[in-house]
Amino acid sequence: MSKKSSDEPVRWLGADEERAWRAFRRMVVAVQTGTARDLSRVGLSEPDYEVLSTLSERPDHAGTLHEQAAKMGWSRSRLSRHATRMEARGLIRRAPDPADGRGCLLVLTEHGLDTLVDAAPAHLESVRRHFIDRLAPEDLATLEHIAWKVEAPDGAHRPPRP
Repeated sequence: MSKKSSDEPVRWLGADEERAWRAFRRMVVAVQTGTARDLSRVGLSEPDYEVLSTLSERPDHAGTLHEQAAKMGWSRSRLSRHATRMEARGLIRRAPDPADGRGCLLVLTEHGLDTLVDAAPAHLESVRRHFIDRLAPEDLATLEHIAWKVEAPDGAHRPPRP
């Protein structure tokens, strides 16, 4: 298809833009593949780790299904199905959301916290091996700046670094 729905010409990527886009995609795949493989060796998937680590950071070790799905970029139904599998493994449990009678909370269990604590060193080593240690400090700062630009809503300004 050569036209957008508004009948404006398509803005094809230039050679530099195409190389940058493809390099970004290859980088994401390489890092995710490596860290996913390493997490699988300790019995977790990347989504498992994301849910467990997010809940562990909360003072009450609980969060709404809606908040977690939004953080992961998943639909609530997809996360609900994944949460059911995590619940069957004893990593989390569901509880009614007192603020929303239709919603539920995902609550980190003691077994889930123990699993996360056991997996964290291997995960951190994997993140270092596949990403952090391959980059110079200035590369990391540039990547953080780029990430902010890509994920921030149009016109949003970057908050000051702590």
